[in-house]
Amino acid sequence: MKEDFKEEIEKVISKMTLDDKIAMIHGAHLFQNGSVDHLNIPPLTMSDGPMGVRADFEPDKWMPAQHASDEVTYLPCNSALASTWNRSLARDMGSVLGEENRGRGKDISLAPGINIKRTPLCGRNFEYFSEDPYITGELASEFVKGLQEWDVAACVKHFALNNQETQRLEVDVDVDEEVLRRIYLRAFHKVLKDGGAYSVMGAYNKFRGDYCNENPFLLTKVLRDEWKWDGAVISDWGGVHNTDKAAVSDLDLEMSVRDNFDDYVMAKPLKKMVQKGKIDESYIDKKVYHLLLLMYRLNMMEGFVRKCGSYNTPMHRQIALDVAREGVILLKNDNKTLPLKRDKLRKILVIGENGDRIHSNAGGSAEIKALYEITPLMGLRSHIGGNCKIDYAEGYTSRFRADEPSAFEDGGTNWQRLDAIRKAAEANWQEASLENGGGKTQSVIKVDKKLSKLRAKLREEALSMAKDPSYEQVIFIGGINHDFDSEGIDRINMDIPYEQNELIEELLKIRPDLVVVMVAGSPLNMTPWADKVGTLIWTYYNGIEGGNALADVILGNVNPSGKLAETIGHDLSDYGSHVLARFPEPETAHYTEGFKVGYRFNDTDNVEPLFPFGYGLSYTSFEYSDPKLSLDDKGNKVITVSIKNTGKVSGFETVQVYARREGAEVFQELAGFEKVYLRAGEERSVDIAIELDTETELSKSFNKSVKYAIGSSSRDIRLTI
Repeated sequence: MKEDFKEEIEKVISKMTLDDKIAMIHGAHLFQNGSVDHLNIPPLTMSDGPMGVRADFEPDKWMPAQHASDEVTYLPCNSALASTWNRSLARDMGSVLGEENRGRGKDISLAPGINIKRTPLCGRNFEYFSEDPYITGELASEFVKGLQEWDVAACVKHFALNNQETQRLEVDVDVDEEVLRRIYLRAFHKVLKDGGAYSVMGAYNKFRGDYCNENPFLLTKVLRDEWKWDGAVISDWGGVHNTDKAAVSDLDLEMSVRDNFDDYVMAKPLKKMVQKGKIDESYIDKKVYHLLLLMYRLNMMEGFVRKCGSYNTPMHRQIALDVAREGVILLKNDNKTLPLKRDKLRKILVIGENGDRIHSNAGGSAEIKALYEITPLMGLRSHIGGNCKIDYAEGYTSRFRADEPSAFEDGGTNWQRLDAIRKAAEANWQEASLENGGGKTQSVIKVDKKLSKLRAKLREEALSMAKDPSYEQVIFIGGINHDFDSEGIDRINMDIPYEQNELIEELLKIRPDLVVVMVAGSPLNMTPWADKVGTLIWTYYNGIEGGNALADVILGNVNPSGKLAETIGHDLSDYGSHVLARFPEPETAHYTEGFKVGYRFNDTDNVEPLFPFGYGLSYTSFEYSDPKLSLDDKGNKVITVSIKNTGKVSGFETVQVYARREGAEVFQELAGFEKVYLRAGEERSVDIAIELDTETELSKSFNKSVKYAIGSSSRDIRLTI
């Protein structure tokens, strides 16, 4: 943190009227709080989101401002970043987001999202890093450090337990406190304290009956008293409900989706309570103090020199490409089909809507007005060149009804605008169910006969083309899109939609060497054909250069190094949140799976997933040897292991260390990792720091003797010590 500004802030507060203070602690525009002009206190300007700076909106309407200069660098989603397992890239990507926010005149970036992926069905999973709090904390901390280098505050979200979109404005979470701290709060502690995040966003949901934005346990006991954190707490938009509770809580700034700014919970209603003596003004002073401290840290106050930032620079696009390349995960390459030999290619067929679809313009608050987005088809065509003809067949369509275009076809419409239009028609902001508030689970999609005929036609066209023996390679690019991965919506199951399974299975009969690429923000059920396909690539929404990154991997310009930061199960029976608990639960979400989240469930209960946590293949191979355990100067454990690239291609390997405790509630959990680059034939000694998790060590249920397992994934253990 920067220097202490306590004395200056107290002087400023002493000059402020009650109206000045009230203006600062609630929204005056949809993405801005109130200013205090006579004291030269500017407003705080905020912007979504984790994948880039969002397009500008009208001050009081969920309508785009229609600027021609607010296109930005579309960054890979946090799930893609987590797949790199690369701390340095995390810092670089955070720096891009910070510089672009500053370049667009923003003060607070509403990012990153670090909620734990408790279930594969959560609609916002693509905005989050992992099912594991350790890797989340490690990468998100670096992301925040990079972002805040640009005099922009990270607003880490959503604090806490925002693990479902269904009824997210009302659902109350019931979770054991030890589980809460070790699984769901651990990354927040790391990012706020070690990462130094200047602000945090409260979650929509409740915990122990109190809304998170007014919650005395989370905001006061944990954040302020235990963690001694002095940053600013900002509400999620529309997440504050009670003036009494909000006033005395450690919430500092109330934001909402409504345009009646003066009627917000912490606006006129709070002012009246202070004037009547029901709320002491010192509570308001405390909130103002945190907001002013934030502004001093960002060099926003008069007399300070502040960085100006920039956006859409060549360096930003290069960093986006670097992240995208390392985020691509090779799941299968049984017959060494990849990499394709570019000089021998004359004709390729690409099939699948996701092959030529952009994803930047949808998904809720993560939607981006991108400067451009390279699709997989464009990436392949631009890399392979004119000596090879690349044909394309749509193969399937994402339409849900034959008489309506898909979100892709109409360019996407931001969900807040739709919500505002609907609310205006109902003329009742309070009682209408907000899509960016209440949230829902997708309903079962009814079969549309016309649409089925259309899909059958597209499928037959693709299969007919695939039968042409002149194609040296057929590549299917499918998965899902932001019709499924989106704020405000949870998926109903893990199924791959749009009749893609039928198409893939038929294609495999024609072309057993089919290369399948899945694009998604969360695990999909690939079991109908997973054992039949020999070559499988997984990629999340991979940003502005995603198509180029995929082409680089397919053609061997880049050796794939992505590793799963979440488990891909066969189906929901591979997840503790669905076997040991129920999901979703609309009133009270009972986290009865306890510690058994993600791979902790699989590894403890011996449930074999389709692809395990930490898994990802390379075009080369690595040999592990000679493990040693030592202590550094601070008494922290360090594991040293020798890694050798035994193949013919240079590449990265991510060495993972898991702490194993026989007889504990959880068999093993990630305790350290390092990503190392090795030339072909090179051998190197790698040090992996094992961070002491105080709460783990003090936990009675985890106080067991530890054995460290070292390997290339949670299920590919090479050494123990």
